[in-house]
Amino acid sequence: MSFVVEQDWLKERLEQEDIRIADCRYNLGLADEGYELYKKNHIPGAVYFHVSNDLSQPVSTHGGRHPLPNIEEFKQTLQNAGISNETTVIAYDGGEGSFAGRLWWLLKYVGHEKVYVLNGGYKAWTEAGYPVNSAVPEYQKTNFAIKINNEIYASYEDVKKIVAEKNHETILIDSRENKRYLGLVEPIDKKAGHIPGAINKVWSEGYENGLFKSGEDQAKRFTDIDKDKQIIVYCGSGITATPNFMALKEAGYEHVKLYAGSFSDWISYEENEIETGE
Repeated sequence: MSFVVEQDWLKERLEQEDIRIADCRYNLGLADEGYELYKKNHIPGAVYFHVSNDLSQPVSTHGGRHPLPNIEEFKQTLQNAGISNETTVIAYDGGEGSFAGRLWWLLKYVGHEKVYVLNGGYKAWTEAGYPVNSAVPEYQKTNFAIKINNEIYASYEDVKKIVAEKNHETILIDSRENKRYLGLVEPIDKKAGHIPGAINKVWSEGYENGLFKSGEDQAKRFTDIDKDKQIIVYCGSGITATPNFMALKEAGYEHVKLYAGSFSDWISYEENEIETGE
């Protein structure tokens, strides 16, 4: 079932025309740093996807800090990158996994199946001594047919209803670091705490030495969660929850959705309650 590929797998296929490599390096504090790094060096043949500009739309009153992109504009971005419904996409970031995970989830959301994350990202690639260059490729424009998969998407209204009804058949998972979940610190958003009823499973615990853990090891992280229940993962703005989404799927959970707006969307509605502590 694996949603990741290893460096040697990709190196052997660098010349294949049906594979498109997507550089998603990004810095939440310095939005253009990833693109500057891309221009200096990247995996040969890679195209750049900017998390804020290509994988999100501008921030508004609601929708969180990284609202999902306009789907028609995202379709054009894919087509301009030479990605069709038949293309195998390999996404990578600096090694965090979450920025590449954003593109991975978005492609799944628009109905694309052949998408993977490069395990260990650019860091592991260069540490292996594999090639990089600064050439910016151009690809022939393709056609990409959108087929929205709402089975993996949770809206604000969905989450609001679950919280209001105290629906114990759905598990809300907050993917942020524990201090933010508890409301002890909040370095980014204007309120601290978590969505009422949510449990905490820190997204970074799905990695070991910078690499995505196996499905067996991921399953150990979620042994307290019933596989038959609906699960909704969220984080601050829908980015770092994507590795948890991948981890749950890797562990064999079938009913998993992402609350794309996440906590930053939840708190944009002043009337919404927030919990702190366990």
